[in-house]
Amino acid sequence: MEPAKNYPGITSPISLEGPKPVDLKLSEKLEEAMRPHGVFESEEEMSHRMDVLHKINTLVREWIKDVSRQKNNYPEDKIDAFGGKVCTFGSYRLGVHTKGADIDTLCVAPRHVDRSDFFSSFFEILKNTPEVKDLRAVEEAFVPVIKMTFDGIELDMLFARLALPQIPEEIDLRDESLLKNLNEKCVRSLNGCRVTDEILHLVPNQHSFRMTLRAIKLWAKKKGIYSNALGFLGGVSWAMLVARVCQLYPNAAPATLLHKFFMIIHKWNWPQPVLLKALVHENKFNLSFPVWDPRVNTSDRFHLMPIITPAYPQQNSTFNVTLSTRSIMTEELKDGLEIVSKIYEGREEWGALFEPSNFFQKYKHYIVLTASAVEEKDYLEWHGYVESKIRLLVGNLERNPCIKLAHVHPSPLGPLNESDGEYLCRWFIGLTFVKIENQNQNVDLTFDIQSFTNTVHKHAYHINLMKDGMKVEIKHVKRRQLDLYVPPKILLQSKRAAVAQEHRSSIGSASKSESNQTLHHSRSDTELVRSNSMSVDLSEEISQDAESSRDSVKSGSELSSTSKEAINGDVVSGSPVPTDSVMQSPNSKREASPAGSESPVKRSRSQDDQSAVESPMNVDEITPLKEEDGSEEKEEEQQEPESEDKVEKPIVNQHVKRLPSADVPDLMSPQTNQNLPVQVMSNKNIRLKLK
Repeated sequence: MEPAKNYPGITSPISLEGPKPVDLKLSEKLEEAMRPHGVFESEEEMSHRMDVLHKINTLVREWIKDVSRQKNNYPEDKIDAFGGKVCTFGSYRLGVHTKGADIDTLCVAPRHVDRSDFFSSFFEILKNTPEVKDLRAVEEAFVPVIKMTFDGIELDMLFARLALPQIPEEIDLRDESLLKNLNEKCVRSLNGCRVTDEILHLVPNQHSFRMTLRAIKLWAKKKGIYSNALGFLGGVSWAMLVARVCQLYPNAAPATLLHKFFMIIHKWNWPQPVLLKALVHENKFNLSFPVWDPRVNTSDRFHLMPIITPAYPQQNSTFNVTLSTRSIMTEELKDGLEIVSKIYEGREEWGALFEPSNFFQKYKHYIVLTASAVEEKDYLEWHGYVESKIRLLVGNLERNPCIKLAHVHPSPLGPLNESDGEYLCRWFIGLTFVKIENQNQNVDLTFDIQSFTNTVHKHAYHINLMKDGMKVEIKHVKRRQLDLYVPPKILLQSKRAAVAQEHRSSIGSASKSESNQTLHHSRSDTELVRSNSMSVDLSEEISQDAESSRDSVKSGSELSSTSKEAINGDVVSGSPVPTDSVMQSPNSKREASPAGSESPVKRSRSQDDQSAVESPMNVDEITPLKEEDGSEEKEEEQQEPESEDKVEKPIVNQHVKRLPSADVPDLMSPQTNQNLPVQVMSNKNIRLKLK
């Protein structure tokens, strides 16, 4: 009798069944459907990437030799033995990179080469290399990195110094003994390679894993839910979810794995963690790095969607996920399951899964965040810095009791015309407000937005990033005003996606209604009651989706002069106001959330009422008219007249005194705040009313 095969994973597989002919045929069609989207590289492009990696690896080895000569005065016969290596990780190492994608790399150096050498002498070598463009160092980041474009290929390079006198050519970074005597920055830099290699080691079939992951990455990017920095899932997190499904169905074809992926992840009981291997708290090398464990670490208990990396020290790769982003991803997973189910029934094609998102038709209110700079070098740094802080703005908006959902689109848009300037990008955040029947509602967003701009500017000054010409501007716009910021082609794609979604919803509603009628005569009375209640709930959801889609298609492109004036006045931008109101935790809205240095004090109702009068940006919501009236909600903006006797003065936080940030120094004292410019804003009140 043959011994039982050991499969990777914390549980045994659900099914060991192999692919059927229909699964193989659908897998072939899946690959064909992905090709027009630039998922696969040509042989020439892959060869070019290999040449770039070879050149950068040669530069690293020569640099290590130079450092050895200058710092330690080693003899020439020993210098060649020190080695040094450039390792890859991320999508390139997993084998799922797309055309034009960047390459994540790690510079591994022996113990006599310091991180300071990497950001000084090696940076100078890169600066003098003709193939290198757009070079910039982010030494203050959580994981310090050098970014560049090397011969047309974008590269992100980390640095790790191992406690070894020499770096072997065939070194295995999965070996935990390499973590001995390393600081946390080196461990974090090594973690990317260690996690990627461990994922490949833990999947039973790498070919099926790669094909399924390519489809999931393409789907997530099309739906706008692919960005770790903005609170969605990044490439490693999606890879771990796919790897877990591959563990449960080790012999399945890519098409089957894709179907099982949506089926399992859509129903996953969050915050139950996703694990590829059991948590390891102790190891034979007595390493004491912190490991994700909600039983030990209080902060880990508030993670909303934990996906745990398989390499020691195991960490949650999705700590940026917020209530809004989890809700958005769950909804997209539900829609994906419906589409793939129809594909298996022969009622849909794979192309429907990769249709663009209807983001710009989905909401009636948007926040437009604009980051701009004067010089190209400053813009590259400013763009990355502002993007890393956007999740704080989403967290601020989520904590507003009048906001139901804040959905940020991860792909920024560039300037729409020449008047915008060359170095500018815009992010868009769709808003859904909590509506109260038969009651007027004031929604004040000024404090939430102003506290974000304070945080961005204050931290930029703290890390010496702020340069002349760097600006952040935030506006509130309505859907019909998006043509001032979004290219017509993207708006048209969004409208078509909304129409396609409405069509699928109507078909799904009809099929579910027929199935309920068929089951009516075959079930018992108890089952019948349960079935009817479920069908009512589903039909209500579908009708709401259809109503939202119909409203989205009715967007106009004309903008009245009154609306244009309102847009120009509806701005919260510029330099920071000297207040300390950083909002760190995206989970402070949960019950029993601990209040501390990372959890701001909540605003009282009286303070909100007072601020609503003094705020330069208010949104008044009234219950919308019924759809039978044949018109959308009419929105008006009223601007209070400005008295001639009034003098512009700095905006001071009237809401509540906030606790200082845990990771940004307190700049409230006169000594540290005296050199910061104060933004002087107009005291105009802008109210948006829906009738």
